[in-house]
Parts: sequence; C-alpha cells; structure tokens
Amino acid sequence: MRTRVRGWRWRRSPLRRRSDVVEAWTVLVVAVLVLVGAPLVGAAAAWWAHDEARSVSVEQRAERHRVRAEVVGRKGDALPSVQAGGQHAYRATVRWTEPGEGARTATARVPAGTDRGEVVDVWFDSRGRSVAPPVDGTAVWQHTLTIGTCATGGAVLVVLLGHCVVRRVLLRRRLAEWEREWARTEPEWTHRWA
Repeated sequence: MRTRVRGWRWRRSPLRRRSDVVEAWTVLVVAVLVLVGAPLVGAAAAWWAHDEARSVSVEQRAERHRVRAEVVGRKGDALPSVQAGGQHAYRATVRWTEPGEGARTATARVPAGTDRGEVVDVWFDSRGRSVAPPVDGTAVWQHTLTIGTCATGGAVLVVLLGHCVVRRVLLRRRLAEWEREWARTEPEWTHRWA
C-alpha cells in the first residue's frame, strides 16, 4: 500500500530538487489565477460588453422608430429571415397613416403567420428602410453573460495551458538532473568504471 506525504515539495529534504519547489509554487500560482484571476477577467470583459451593448441599444433606439401598420399584402413567396429575437419574419407590404403626411405604404418585415388585414408593429430606420427592432435589455444581458463566461473560460484555458507547458519543461529538466546524477552514481552501484 502506497502512502503519500502531503506538502513534501515544501519541506527541506535531500530528495527535494529545485524543480520540485518550482512546481509547487506553480501549482499555487495556477490555483490563485484560476480561482481569482479568471473570474476578474470575466467580470471586466462582461462589464465592457455590457457598456458596448447598451450604447448600441441606445443608438438603435434613437435612429429607429416603430409604426403600427396594417398588412395589405405579402411579397411573393419569400423565404423567412430570422430577426434579432429569434423569430421568423417575412417581407410584406404594410400601410399606415402618419400625422400630417397621410397614408404611406412600404415593404417591411412582419412576424411569421401574420395574415392580410392584421395590425403589426414594424420598425424603420431614419432612411425609411425596414429594420429589426432595437436591441432590448434581455439581449444586452445575454450578450454580457456570454462574453463574461467566454472570457472566464478563455482565461482558465490559458492558465491551464501555461501550467502544462511549465510542467513539461520541469519534467524534462528533472529527467536531465536524474540522468546526470545516475551517471555519477552508477559506477558505484554496478562496479563498472568508464
């Protein structure tokens, strides 16, 4: 039965090598970076992503306007497109009345399953082109959480990859040390002299 001595790399011992001490410190640094550093990187990335997404949302809300319009016809058999909310939308001809300008007609995106004569909300940009609705608060938070999670995972991956590289270098160095020491002690054990 094998027993393990915990913390042997930290204790003074004739068997302890310099590479063992470096490996023990590396494990400590990796633990701190994974448990503290990676979440901080994720939080910073999420904060930045939230600010960016909010500014995009504010910009879109300023440049786009919503119109309540009646669907007057469908635009051929166009294939559906996917809007920002994950809903399918078709292009259809819609008509609405603007105060002071009279009735207007345009082609706009309407939700799938909308029939002729239904009243729907459609969004237009400042040039009068049909656009998707502006990004809402839920989409901003989804973007924030996705970026934060990916940044945290990426930071953990980089730290663990670095740890693997350091361990591989230390293993090669340790094997080279053992080889040199065996070359010195082997003649005493085998009674062979070079």
